[in-house]
Amino acid sequence: MNSADLGRRVGVPSTALFTDQYELTMVQAALKAGTADRRSVFEAFTRRLPEGRRYGVVAGTGRVLDAVENFHFDEEMLAFLRDQHIVDAATVDWLADYRFSGDIWGYPEGEVYFPGSPLLRVEGSFAECVLLETVILSILNHDSAIAAAASRMSAAAGGRRLIEMGARRTHELSAVASARAAYVGGFHTTSDLAAGFRYNIPTVGTSAHAFTLLHDSERDAFQAQVDSLGRGTSLLVDTYDVTEAVRTAVEVAGPELGAVRIDSGDLLLVAHRVRQQLDELGATGTRIVVTSDLDEYAIASLAAAPVDAYGVGTQLVTGSGHPTCSMVYKLVARAGSADPADPLLPVVKKSLGAKSSRGGRKWAARRLDAHGVAEAEVVGTGDVPADLEDRQLLVELVRGGEVVAREPLEAARERHIAARAGLPMSAMQLSRGEPVLPTEYA
Repeated sequence: MNSADLGRRVGVPSTALFTDQYELTMVQAALKAGTADRRSVFEAFTRRLPEGRRYGVVAGTGRVLDAVENFHFDEEMLAFLRDQHIVDAATVDWLADYRFSGDIWGYPEGEVYFPGSPLLRVEGSFAECVLLETVILSILNHDSAIAAAASRMSAAAGGRRLIEMGARRTHELSAVASARAAYVGGFHTTSDLAAGFRYNIPTVGTSAHAFTLLHDSERDAFQAQVDSLGRGTSLLVDTYDVTEAVRTAVEVAGPELGAVRIDSGDLLLVAHRVRQQLDELGATGTRIVVTSDLDEYAIASLAAAPVDAYGVGTQLVTGSGHPTCSMVYKLVARAGSADPADPLLPVVKKSLGAKSSRGGRKWAARRLDAHGVAEAEVVGTGDVPADLEDRQLLVELVRGGEVVAREPLEAARERHIAARAGLPMSAMQLSRGEPVLPTEYA
């Protein structure tokens, strides 16, 4: 069991088979070779940001902690591994007692990152660390992609409210994770009740076109909704004729009508016309919500429109063109034995092209300029320079197999707002460009 980021307690099944087979076959071979217990350090990072993105957003950390905590093999899983001859009997016996007992450090959730940033550092024996590769990457790659898209949309919205409403556009479990990541990235509410239940994210929702079509007239539909949900509800006004619908909506609900939603057409033009009409009818406090396959570019194009909130679905839950962050999980250091006194030796894959990486157990810090604005992401091994001591980014997440850094989701959301505000102003530009901070290696 876990507390789901201090939300409601939700039973989480074992995450042990959310992995690739080669994780287990490597463990089998390492056990036979006598190297499985060698002290090791793995790091999750990305070599580059998705094309055109100027910063990344760390999301999914809380879910990673849940996954690590629930990574264990039950009898049915062990029988599957044995019956399918995936690993040998000795490895099955080893897996039966598996619990991660190492340490994990990482960028706190909501922080921004750049190419080469050591987002997660996992330390322990080779065998216990290598098993976590796939589940860690599946969570971080997905959630960070959604949070990055959400952050760009939040910046484009300029303080206007954002509603996550993409549940019907992705896998049902991905929808819950997407809503969580979107909240970290700056969205205010979700339409997904499972996300609201599990993570205490505020939920919203009123009616679809089907509700209007169910009734004999638009007036009847509006009246039924107002009678049930009150005058502060949001009425969908583009089923038939928008101008007539707005007039009817105010007649039914009065000037206290909470909001109208527009889901089609030229949103910029329609929003201006609807605002003018609402004001003329005395509904000056009625808000305008727009939906209709929005992304950050569409939101930015509506900056001059009298819009109060945006509902975003498909483009958000698919990362707005970049559904993954291309993070990898690499062994960067290992000892010659399991002896804690045995020194860690940097290791690195030698590769041609763009798949090169850097060995060694790393630290990371963000250097600021004279105005307190971030100017570089500094990554290094060994001692941290004195001037960067108080700017280090990695925090302790797991100590000796025990989670030590679980926090409310609201904390990650607030952290992201602060981290984004500390970047150069060019980070908010939607035009294609290089990462807003260079990565320097010390």
